[in-house]
Amino acid sequence: MPNVTRLRQPASDRLLQLHIELTWIKPAIWRRVAVPERITLSKLHQVIQVVMGWSDTHLHEFEIAGESYGIPDPDWGPSVVSEQRKTLTKVLYGSKTFRYVYDFGDNWEHRIKTERLLPAIACPQVPYCIDGANASPPEDVGGAPGYADFLDALADPEHPEYLNMLDWYGDTFDPTAFDRDAINQRLKRIKTRGSRR
Repeated sequence: MPNVTRLRQPASDRLLQLHIELTWIKPAIWRRVAVPERITLSKLHQVIQVVMGWSDTHLHEFEIAGESYGIPDPDWGPSVVSEQRKTLTKVLYGSKTFRYVYDFGDNWEHRIKTERLLPAIACPQVPYCIDGANASPPEDVGGAPGYADFLDALADPEHPEYLNMLDWYGDTFDPTAFDRDAINQRLKRIKTRGSRR
């Protein structure tokens, strides 16, 4: 009988496909990304920052299966479990969705859904932005209500805040912009175990 070797992909080489969407904003601002199945929450934070266009200048927190994860800070409210060595698959406890909050002042809440497992060869790089829609709001714009006011002001030269918004941000903001290639170039800087570089 011939020796048959089964080709089976190790679980550590699989990818998780995640759908990340900012809550409270229409039209939806979302990204679909592939990350290593065993990505740590600290690396996932870096991925979210890149794909959503944030600058990583504010605090953040994951809320997963009733637990809060982040960077512990004794000067900031209730304690969180350190995200440093926690892998996403270990803390999900069977959950399919979880929250990620960035900038506690603006309170950018992201709803993240684990959609499916992919083979490692499914993407040209890891992590990888598969798809998405619309530009992320500018930092420090005032959360979802401030973003709506910002868009209203920029859309109307007669708006009382039009000149202030131009002075603050400039006139180059396109709320429909989404550049997957540019995002993937930035994602190449994030080293995760199993990344093919």
